[in-house]
Amino acid sequence: MQFGKIYQENCVDTLARMKDDTIDMTITSPPYDDLRDYNGYHLPIDEIAEGLFAKTAIGGVVIWVVGDRTVNGDETLTSFKHAFAFKDAGFRVHDTMIYAKNNPIPSDCGSRYRQCFEYMFCFSKGRPKTFNPIVQTIRQEKAFKSFRITKVGRNDLAHDHVAPKERKIDNIFFYEDNTVESKFDYSDSEIFYYNVGSASSKDKVAFKHPAIFPEKLVEDQICTWTNKGDLVYDCFMGSGTTAKVADYLGRQWIGSEISSEYVSLAEQRLAPHIDSRKFSVAK
Repeated sequence: MQFGKIYQENCVDTLARMKDDTIDMTITSPPYDDLRDYNGYHLPIDEIAEGLFAKTAIGGVVIWVVGDRTVNGDETLTSFKHAFAFKDAGFRVHDTMIYAKNNPIPSDCGSRYRQCFEYMFCFSKGRPKTFNPIVQTIRQEKAFKSFRITKVGRNDLAHDHVAPKERKIDNIFFYEDNTVESKFDYSDSEIFYYNVGSASSKDKVAFKHPAIFPEKLVEDQICTWTNKGDLVYDCFMGSGTTAKVADYLGRQWIGSEISSEYVSLAEQRLAPHIDSRKFSVAK
């Protein structure tokens, strides 16, 4: 196996040829339910979860972005079926995050609220070895009170008396723009959810794929769970977002993509961004 390659094949085959305990992080979004037209590809979730567990390094993680289709008013819960498949394969469900969309597809959802998020499961092989949390700055003069009950009563923890300067963001993922004056009291920056669709990348060729990752979302996740030089894998490479962002951040990467159409698309997209000496397609 070589870094900087998209392998045009089923990801199960790619994983079978990898050495065990190799991948530091997988980030991907599978073709769930029939919400995405993926050229008729069948998703063998159990085999993929087992393969990823074997090839993920101790302390490595899988970020699995997935949503559910609604059929006759009933959500499929495919996302949770996937989570149980990963648990059965040996992973821990380290965190369940929400990827909130700034501009979801406008639609009339009948008696339901408009769908504007997807789940981001963080499956870990043991305790994650890397965690570089995204933090938000705090502009709060008063210390917080915890409301926790301790052996000596409520609100009597030492750190309750110190006003924090920053804190980790919540697990409903957003990002901050420090160039914008905040309208909120607690932060010096403006909070944004992630743009999707044509607003998620400047690479217009990418939108020939039916559903691309927001580049900013991939950047935030890769920065959180890996360090420079680590290996990032995407088992459904699609239009190449993971490869582009991983290379930009100084990470090694490998991808799998079964569709020749999408491999060709990824080649076109990545050509202006990644040195040809570091990028190729294995067929």
